[in-house]
This record gives sequence, C-alpha cells and structure tokens, in this order.
Amino acid sequence: MATAAQWISGARLRTLPLAVAPVLIGTGAAIGSVGGFTSFIIGDYSANGPEVSLSSILFKGLLALIVSLCLQIGSNFANDYSDGIRGTDDVRVGPVRLTATGLAEPATVKRAAFLCFGIAAVVGIALVLISQAWWFLIVGAAAVAAAWFYTGGKRPYGYMGLGEVFVFIFFGLVATLGTMWMQVGTLSLSGWAGAVSMGLLASAVLMVNNLRDIPTDTEAGKITLAVRLGDQRARVAYAVLVLAPFALLALAILDGHPAAALAILALVPALSPLKTVLGGTTGAGLIPTIKSTGLTALCFAALMALGLAL
Repeated sequence: MATAAQWISGARLRTLPLAVAPVLIGTGAAIGSVGGFTSFIIGDYSANGPEVSLSSILFKGLLALIVSLCLQIGSNFANDYSDGIRGTDDVRVGPVRLTATGLAEPATVKRAAFLCFGIAAVVGIALVLISQAWWFLIVGAAAVAAAWFYTGGKRPYGYMGLGEVFVFIFFGLVATLGTMWMQVGTLSLSGWAGAVSMGLLASAVLMVNNLRDIPTDTEAGKITLAVRLGDQRARVAYAVLVLAPFALLALAILDGHPAAALAILALVPALSPLKTVLGGTTGAGLIPTIKSTGLTALCFAALMALGLAL
C-alpha cells in the first residue's frame, strides 16, 4: 500500500505552479481591466469594464484556483493510471509512479483521478452559478475530457505528439481567459498576451519532461512531440517556448500596462533550466529542470499579474 508521501509524490507537486500561474494572470488582467487597484481604493471603476468589487474578483479567483489545481492533480493521477496499465512507465526516469510500481492498485489511482475531477466539477459549477456564464459548463467538461484522454482511452492524444497543443489551449488560453471572464465578463489584449504566455510556458514544462523520456517513450511506442522532433530540435523548441513569453509582454505594455514589464525579472530563474537543456543534459539530470521551468512560469505570472493590476 502506498504511503501518504508516495501519494503526494504521485500527485507530482512540481507541476502545480502551472495550475496557479494562469489564475494569477487572469486575476491580474481582470483587476487591470476595471482600472487596477487604484480604482477600488478611490471607488472610480473604469469605463473599460463593469462595476465589480475587489472581494468578488478575488473570491472567484480562489474558486478558479481550486478548479485548476484539482484538474492538474487529477490529470497527473490519470496519467499515472493510464501509462501504468499500458506499461509505458515500466522503465521510468523520474518520480515514483504508483500504478507501474505496484504501490497502489490501478483502480485506486483511477478513483483518485476522478475524485479530483469531481471536486473540480463541483467547484466549477459553483463558479458558473455565481458568474452566470452557463456556456462555461461545456468548457469545463472539455477540460476534464482533455485531462483524461491525454494518456487515457483507446487513442490518447499524448501518444500522437499533441500534448503540447492541448496544454497550450487548456493550461494557457482556457485557464487564463476563463478566469478573467468569470471575474469581470470581458477580455483584454493584456489578458490574451498573458494567456498565450502561460500556454507557451506550460508547453515548455511538458516539452522538457518528454525530452527526458525520449528513449523510454520511443521504446514504449509513445510518440510525443519531443520524440517526433528528436533530441536536438526538442531542446531548441524548449528554448523558444520559454523565451517567447517575454516578447509578448510588449502587447501588455501597448495595452496600457507598462508595469507588466516587471515580468522581465523572471528571466533570472529561466536562465538555469535553459542552460541545462541547451547544454545537452539528459535523463535524470533533467528532472530539476522540470521543477525550475514550472517555477519560472509561476514567477512570470506573479510579476505580470502584479503589473497588470497596478
């Protein structure tokens, strides 16, 4: 029987910054769209958005964060289960896998995944009821389906090199813009810039994870984008995914949020993983890079969100 520590490891906490980051940017963009923190201090809500309270925005942001975290953890357990029963994780470089190692019964890991999806659904429905954005029920259902079918089902899209595409859509565009829309009922150029940035950084985390696993994934028949690109081109793709968001900050600045340039400071934590990946490190040596890339995304999001909200 798996211990609590092993279940926590199986939840892959290093991926959770990717769940927090888009909610931060969406919230920052929402506050910025109605005049920023200053508008709430002086009570002058900008004509750029509806009159809303700061407490309302933050409460909805908290609900969106719970949904995002539960979807991420559920996706991690679903990946553990599906790859485990397929034998993809039989030879693994990285953190413990509950199913493949026999630490937990496959059915138990599957139930853990759907428990997380269930919590995300309940909280998501509450958020929809509060925001009256009924169409978002379809988006939420699609997000759960995307989390499951990444490695689940008969034709998992993660085995066809489409993982980064779906990560970009759901952990970038949907999570960021969905948060903003739920909070203020509108979108902005800055919000789009943040959403695309988060999608690229989330894709970078998946890319370096799959770069590490090229040998074992190839042997198991899991054709990820990294496998399709090959080792060297996957490293270049990783660098592009990490650096492109810094160029997109120009859009937020042009949208009237010069303080968004604060996110440039996230280049500091980005340098180490870039050096590691471009330096040719392989196998277990790439494991810390997965975590540091996620932390880079979180740092970028926190600084950009602050800049947008000022």
